[in-house]
Amino acid sequence: MIALTMLCSIYNNLTPHFDAGKTYVYKYEALLLGGLPEKGLARAGLKISSKVLISSADQNIYMLKLLEPEIYEYSGFWPKDRLIPATKLTSALAAQLLTPIKFEYNNGTVGKIFAPDEISTMVLNIYRGILNVFQLNIKKTHTVYELQEAGVQGVCKTLYAISEDEQAERILLTKTRDLNDCQEKVVKDIGLAYTEKCPKCQQDSKNLRGATAYNYVLKPAAHGILILEAAVNELIQFSPFAEINGAAQMETKQSLVFIGTQTIPIVPVVAQYVHRGSLKYEFSTELLQTPIQLIKITNVQAQIGDVLNHLLAHTVESVHEDAPLKLLELIQLLRVARFEDLERIWSQYRTQPAYRQWLLDTIPAIGSPAALKFIKVKYLADDLTVSEAAQAFIASVHMVTASAEAIKLVKALAGNNKIVENPVLRKIVLLGFGTMISKYCVELDVCPAELIKPIQDLLAVAVAKDETEDIILLLKALGNAGHPSSLKSIIKILPIHGTPAVSLPMRVHADAILALRNIAKKEPRMIQELALQLYMDKALHPELRMLSCIVLFETRPPMGLVTTLANIVKTEKNMQVASFTYSHMKSMTRSTAVIHASVAAACKVAVKILGPKLDRLNLHFSKAIHMDIYNNPLMLGAAASAFCINDAATILPRSIVAKTSAYLAGAAADVLEVGVRTEGLQEVFMKNHALIDNVDRITKMRRVIKALSHWKALPNSTPLASVYVKFFGQEIAFANIDKVLIDQFIALTSGPSVGVMVRNAIKALLSGASSHFAKPLLATEVRRIMPTAAGLPMELSLFTTAVAAAAIQVNAMVTTSLPENFHLIHLLRTDIKIETEIKPSVAVNTFAVMGVNTAILQATVLCRAKLNSFVPAKIVARLNINEGNFKVEVLPVFMPEPIAAVHVETVAVARNIEDLAAARITPIIPAKVLHPISREIPKYDIFSSAASSLSKSSEVYQDVAATITIVRPKQFQFVKKYCATALAIGLTGCIKLTTENAVSSRDVALYKLAAKRSISLSIKSIDGEEIERWEMEVQIGPKAAEKLIKHINPSEEIVEGRQGLMKLKKLLVPRQRNVSSSSSSSSSSSSSSFSSRVSNKARKLSSSRAVSSSSSASSLASLFGVSSSSSSSSSRLSKVNTSGLFRVIYYHKFQKNHKIQVHLDWASNNILCITWFAHINLSCSFLILNTFLGNEVAPIFAIIFRAIRADKEMMGYELAVYLNKLTSRLQIILAALAADDTFKICAEGVLLSKHKVTAKLAWGAECKQYNTMITAETGLLGQSPAARLRVAWDGVPSELKHYATKIYDYIPAAMLAGLIKGKDSNSTSQLSITVVATSDRTIDLIWKTPTVSPPLMALQIKSTTYDGIKTIFVFFTAECSVVRDTLTTFNNRRYKNEMPLSCYQVLAQDCTDELKFMVLMKKDHNEQKHINVKISDIDIDLYSNITDVIVKVNGMEIPISNLPHHHLKAKIQIRPKGKGISVYAPSQGLQEVYFDKNSWTVKVVDWMKGKTCGLCGMADGEVRQEYRTPNGRLTKHAVSYAHSWVLPALNCSDTTECRMKLESVPLERQVNIHGQESRCYSVEPVLRCLQGCFPVRTTAVTIGFHCRPIDSDLNCPESVSSINNKSVDLREKAEAHLACSCTAQCA
Repeated sequence: MIALTMLCSIYNNLTPHFDAGKTYVYKYEALLLGGLPEKGLARAGLKISSKVLISSADQNIYMLKLLEPEIYEYSGFWPKDRLIPATKLTSALAAQLLTPIKFEYNNGTVGKIFAPDEISTMVLNIYRGILNVFQLNIKKTHTVYELQEAGVQGVCKTLYAISEDEQAERILLTKTRDLNDCQEKVVKDIGLAYTEKCPKCQQDSKNLRGATAYNYVLKPAAHGILILEAAVNELIQFSPFAEINGAAQMETKQSLVFIGTQTIPIVPVVAQYVHRGSLKYEFSTELLQTPIQLIKITNVQAQIGDVLNHLLAHTVESVHEDAPLKLLELIQLLRVARFEDLERIWSQYRTQPAYRQWLLDTIPAIGSPAALKFIKVKYLADDLTVSEAAQAFIASVHMVTASAEAIKLVKALAGNNKIVENPVLRKIVLLGFGTMISKYCVELDVCPAELIKPIQDLLAVAVAKDETEDIILLLKALGNAGHPSSLKSIIKILPIHGTPAVSLPMRVHADAILALRNIAKKEPRMIQELALQLYMDKALHPELRMLSCIVLFETRPPMGLVTTLANIVKTEKNMQVASFTYSHMKSMTRSTAVIHASVAAACKVAVKILGPKLDRLNLHFSKAIHMDIYNNPLMLGAAASAFCINDAATILPRSIVAKTSAYLAGAAADVLEVGVRTEGLQEVFMKNHALIDNVDRITKMRRVIKALSHWKALPNSTPLASVYVKFFGQEIAFANIDKVLIDQFIALTSGPSVGVMVRNAIKALLSGASSHFAKPLLATEVRRIMPTAAGLPMELSLFTTAVAAAAIQVNAMVTTSLPENFHLIHLLRTDIKIETEIKPSVAVNTFAVMGVNTAILQATVLCRAKLNSFVPAKIVARLNINEGNFKVEVLPVFMPEPIAAVHVETVAVARNIEDLAAARITPIIPAKVLHPISREIPKYDIFSSAASSLSKSSEVYQDVAATITIVRPKQFQFVKKYCATALAIGLTGCIKLTTENAVSSRDVALYKLAAKRSISLSIKSIDGEEIERWEMEVQIGPKAAEKLIKHINPSEEIVEGRQGLMKLKKLLVPRQRNVSSSSSSSSSSSSSSFSSRVSNKARKLSSSRAVSSSSSASSLASLFGVSSSSSSSSSRLSKVNTSGLFRVIYYHKFQKNHKIQVHLDWASNNILCITWFAHINLSCSFLILNTFLGNEVAPIFAIIFRAIRADKEMMGYELAVYLNKLTSRLQIILAALAADDTFKICAEGVLLSKHKVTAKLAWGAECKQYNTMITAETGLLGQSPAARLRVAWDGVPSELKHYATKIYDYIPAAMLAGLIKGKDSNSTSQLSITVVATSDRTIDLIWKTPTVSPPLMALQIKSTTYDGIKTIFVFFTAECSVVRDTLTTFNNRRYKNEMPLSCYQVLAQDCTDELKFMVLMKKDHNEQKHINVKISDIDIDLYSNITDVIVKVNGMEIPISNLPHHHLKAKIQIRPKGKGISVYAPSQGLQEVYFDKNSWTVKVVDWMKGKTCGLCGMADGEVRQEYRTPNGRLTKHAVSYAHSWVLPALNCSDTTECRMKLESVPLERQVNIHGQESRCYSVEPVLRCLQGCFPVRTTAVTIGFHCRPIDSDLNCPESVSSINNKSVDLREKAEAHLACSCTAQCA
């Protein structure tokens, strides 16, 4: 402050000042250089130098003029190479550069700028760069201060520091601008609208940083200060990775030196000076100018025609490597063209299909509203078909830069009648309307609500008219827009309590919730509250709550919200919701992406709160999965998410959503998302839609359910599926599939027009057809343009363009001529030959650019990656259906070398529009670095024989790896070539790698990207071996043997016949087997190292233990054909609890069902096994697998693949398949065709019985080198049914052992913690897995693996509980049953049912409005149960007398002798089963009702799950919500639940003899509730005898009571329905009546 006070006392005015009458002359230079900062690498740049003259024109108005301006270009190795004058460019701009301008200047601040219209915006920006140096805000009271200062680059934070050089009488001023801290920054982003910024990523390491330092030397003057010198240094650095991995730089230097003054004033030109803005940079034509190339445009229409001609000419045979660059040139010309030019170009080429398609593909890439306007005009004028318009609209919506004009165009399209009348185009336009609004609002802090209002208005009209499809479409449009103001409109559609939207279909609610996702990214707090409210609303359908969970996590909730969610899940009754939420949290804990760091940390806490209990839920429950991989230094990653929402554990999930995301350079984007909602799709294919809509049926069932207490029907799901696709978070297409659409499709495909189309297509093929396809694509255009301190624009951009083409020629021939109106059957009777020649090719270019880009000059560093591929093919196919022959020939064609190549190169480019021929392009790496070192890997012969391939393949890779490791770290260049030869097909393939590293001393990612690299793939014939063609022939049927080229000699059988008979005799003698037959170990010669690894890893385990693993196995007993019993029934099975886990030890050996069967046959029939074998008796336990089956039967089909050489030598393979149906034996033999090649693969299998199957795989020389035996069989382990799979081998290939060892090394030791060692004596090469059904719902897995020597490891692995494995084998039915008084629900929950006497209870019924079936049960006075089944208009009664089960249909008894009984109208079958009778009506949803004297069973089909109700429950897997009463209330007591489903009597004259009713009962005592004496009444109905009756048997039930103060005016409710909706204040026991005796007063 002291120094500042002295300065102020000496100099009264510290603002720059230019005296009137004087012209101040400065020397000005500006240098811009871009590239990598490492010395010795190439850079690109430019320099501007001139004299600057400034004089006063009026008060605070000054003139500025340039003298002797010069522009220089630079492309070379800094600082060795020199700048090159751009003489022609300087001359072209001289008129503008020499024109003086006017500007306001007051107190060191530059105000308005005035210039003639003749001065271009780009030149005026150069003036702004000069004036920016004069921008000074000097405060008199501070020497160091900060402020937000306006400049060329916007209003940015600037730090001033002022000091004084007393000796020189100079003031030294320094100011620094932070370009990353700006209130208003001048920047233009293109192609980034769909990305989401990661603030945390940018905090750790910014990808783009910039700062500018200004140093001034000021001289005090009479009226102010004079700027003597000014030096500006600006550095902007960018890296797609973290800064530690290097960064490219754009350096700007400005120098302004005072030369002197002169008295000659600056004279303005004779032109009108207009206001041209302020000091702030203005964007010019650089928005339309790509930085890849400069094009001098003279006649845009002619130039577009020339480029189109070039592209079409060079994509006929193959795509030229420069086609992507030419595509960019075409796009550049189209952007410059006016709308009138586009009209004329279209008129010229619209009738030429190839040109027309190219224009339609490239016009959307213009990216301006002109593209939208053009497509709109052409479609409305009927110049475009619907398919062309759809493609063009989709592309335009996503490629056109959003602006007010573009939004206006799309809005007009959305209201156009022609668009509205076409459903497809209407969807595209409305979804695009939302997308355009979203893109426009990205760049605005506050987005105008008026933009979204048209969609909101349309939605309100659709809701008023109840148009479901329109509501869904408009919700999706609002979801695309993501505008916060649309939240109110969406809330009106949500099923929030009290809103009319509750009555809307659930799929509308689902789409409304999903529409919140894009809003959540902009207003997370607002959406968090709404999503949590929906999630907590337990009245909502579980699917909607799970969708709310998805939306909630899209907001990246904080720790508090996630823990709140965890606490809700702890008490959640719905297991689907609990499973989904827990799995979502659990998967998020594994996220490594920085953008999810806070959520991952919060989820880790939440998972600990919940504990591992929910982790054991099986796949029947809904799941959310999130997986990602993220590299922090590279700031690069990818993620995949999948959401599976199940409902009622059906075959198809209710909803599936899969999404992929990408993380790059501190930003994230949802690349692709696909969602499918199956809803009622399962019913469409499975249920019977032809229900008998009989009034009697409906009336009869409704009369029954009317007696239930306040019964509520479940909503019907519409038979519909829907699918949607999102691209970068924007929904681009969706479709609803219903039965009507399916019927229309079937009608279309089966109509006569389809046959005509197929016939015409075949005729065209017979006459020869050719086609050419070409598709251009601007895949990526991401740009960021910002000004430098010098006023020239700097651009960072990424472009990807691709051109794909294919020329196809097809010619078909038939041996016999076809009739005019032939049918498909005629083709099947002739020999067809099809010749096809296809030439597919593709060229892809990717450009990454940093530097100065304008319409007249460019100075950039450009990295270009080129991919080119051309793979022609000529194929001849023959098909003869009658003879079962199919043959494909691949003829040799000219194969380019290479067939695919990728080249990457980085160069420094400097060029200007006036002298394009003098453009300077310098490789970024100097050419003087080390000479290339060639390392050609020796060629390896693979596939010369399959045997050698198996042993040598690993050696090839090992040698390659060894070669890579010897490369020296400081080697700058190297060339490597890897080749492999396949002798069997006569081809050799090579991969060539060439690399030139940018700088060896900096091993970072960016420098590696800047290297010059190439990789190429080439395939050609082996030198000296001419291949005429390659053939593959398939022969089916009796002629297969004739096609075999190399026959197998019976003398070459693997096992001699005598050895086979001895083995057969040995196996057929019944004797006691050793335990070793079921154990396993490995050969010490083949797996000693592997075994030692197993032992070492086992020693590391803290404890050895066995876990009784559980899973659902309820139908294993029926599958194996034996009765099932629980593990507790076996006296030889012991379980010991150790550390909370069960150690299971089995003392029984595996008893084979197949072996037992053989023993019985032997004892009963006393027939020699040889006799059995002669008569093909499959009860024999072994059939010879080692004999050639071709001696007995001919092959059923043969496949020959061979290469036809010019010298006719055999090359290739043949495969023959033999099947002996009598012995159920299959044999497959693959043999090499070469005469000296003995390699074969032999695979054979035999079905010994229904309990055992055996297979053998052998390979090597004559199938003798290696062999493996696989046996699968069923049996018993103790009393429990079991299945066993055994694999035994004789010799293991070394490479297989090598990779098995490596895989084992990756298994964490913790995964083996649940294993137990058990001693067993086994063979040396065996592995077995045994599955034991220990109970109806659990299985044990016993895994035995080989070790180096006994004792062996008997491993028991833990298996997650998996409810309902029975459904895998029993067509996914749900089963409810009762044994005595214990009822097992559909969800497998058991409870004791205390049945009232003579009153029907609802066991199960269709709880939708359709009422397809109803099953009732009652107990009579003799304690006998009666079942009543109501289906359609039919009543079926099942009950038992002393000896038999009686069945009645509509009151008429059907004798047992007349069963089975079929009721065709209702599709009902009644037939005896075991000791009882079963009723089947699967088309009505009732799979089976079984009844005998001791038990009954009800089974419903899969599509009825979740739609049933009654004592058996809803079959939805929700065991926590099992006890749901008819009115939907969830009770906690089983007896109260069962009684709620009783059909009560109205009076004593009821024909059912039921004398009970349901009523609310008062609590017999008063209670104190919240400090008030209250009287309580039950809100759950209680069974009580009718008036005039008294109970003879009762039971206690625990029910809920609602309490009211005693002094309340309210009286006790008269009916159950008036109180059943009240809240529960306490639970107490009450007396329920089970049997009543009535007096004469019963009324």
